[in-house]
Amino acid sequence: MSVVANSGILGQYEAQKASTTAAHKTNMDQNDFLKILVAQLNHQDPLNPMDDKDMTGQLAQFSSLEQLTNIKTGIQSLVDSQNKGSMLSAVGFIGKGVKADGYSLSKSGNSTSTVYYSLGESVANMQVNIYAQDGTLVRTDVIGAKQAGEFQYNWDGKDTSGTSLADGNYGVAIIAEDSAGKPVLVQSKISGEVSGVVTQNGITMLQLKDGRSVALSSVSEVVASAASSNTSTTTTQ
Repeated sequence: MSVVANSGILGQYEAQKASTTAAHKTNMDQNDFLKILVAQLNHQDPLNPMDDKDMTGQLAQFSSLEQLTNIKTGIQSLVDSQNKGSMLSAVGFIGKGVKADGYSLSKSGNSTSTVYYSLGESVANMQVNIYAQDGTLVRTDVIGAKQAGEFQYNWDGKDTSGTSLADGNYGVAIIAEDSAGKPVLVQSKISGEVSGVVTQNGITMLQLKDGRSVALSSVSEVVASAASSNTSTTTTQ
């Protein structure tokens, strides 16, 4: 019986792998490959035997493929292990307040979450913009000049006209510029109480009690309880 020369050992290996049913093992190992090779050698056309160079080349390809597969499996196992470890360690955050990189705040009744921000240099003008979830600008607070340092912003939960807004989550953007009118980077952090832990696309996320979520890797501080402010005033420091 002759073997089709163009198919190659790797081609037959892939065909055998694809035809494996649920009743049998789903992955082929090196022993399976060698069985296919021996079968080809036993049934090759004596007048047109397999080229030893081709066979050596295919064996080398298979060896490389197997090594790469093992490396990929090992890396995936390491990633899975790290993700599980990260999630287990994140469980300790539940019930505690955190500060983390972010651009959102929440309103619930007479309380709003606090936004913390830092300035690496003095600014001549600065303002805080509050956005609804659909992107609509609902509030602008002009802060003015600020020296370099750490500050916090407490929103009173009202729009520009002074009307109290509905409970929910809102976006926040702090914009600043120097005396020459050039933009100045403002690093902002949000606060909230952790209520749960999830993994999204391999990233461990902390779910906040108010519905927001932050990446575990972005947490910079853990406190006893979530920081909040009363809506009677808007305060910046």
